[in-house]
Amino acid sequence: MKLIFKKISLASDHAGFTLKETIKKKLIKNKVKVLDFGPYNKDKVDYPDYAKKVARNISSKKTNMGILVCGSGTGMAMSANKLRKIRAAVCYNSVSTRLSRTHNNANILALGSRLTNKREALKLVNIFLSTKFEGGRHLRRIKKI
Repeated sequence: MKLIFKKISLASDHAGFTLKETIKKKLIKNKVKVLDFGPYNKDKVDYPDYAKKVARNISSKKTNMGILVCGSGTGMAMSANKLRKIRAAVCYNSVSTRLSRTHNNANILALGSRLTNKREALKLVNIFLSTKFEGGRHLRRIKKI
């Protein structure tokens, strides 16, 4: 992994717990500091609570990037995007992931554990954390969000 971000906020709900743990292990192995906001087991939880923890951490600039995992990724992204300065993107393949960074300067990757297998998820995490924002015309558009 050739990552440009070395401190990540991470959370999931119960459906995303196993994939979150897999991602966390891979990031730590690659010398990334991971702030895990939970949950810490597979007990049922409400995804908005965990999405907001990560989003608050990023909006307060304690970390620059976050990863959220739930069943589809959609609920987490919707919850996180309620906070100012958050641009959470549900990504499902290499192209959507790369564009979320280059064009949209996404600061949270939302993954669906029921829609993305472990191997693909780790690939998308790598792309997300190693892709730079292009700026230029895209910056003008992001300022309108």
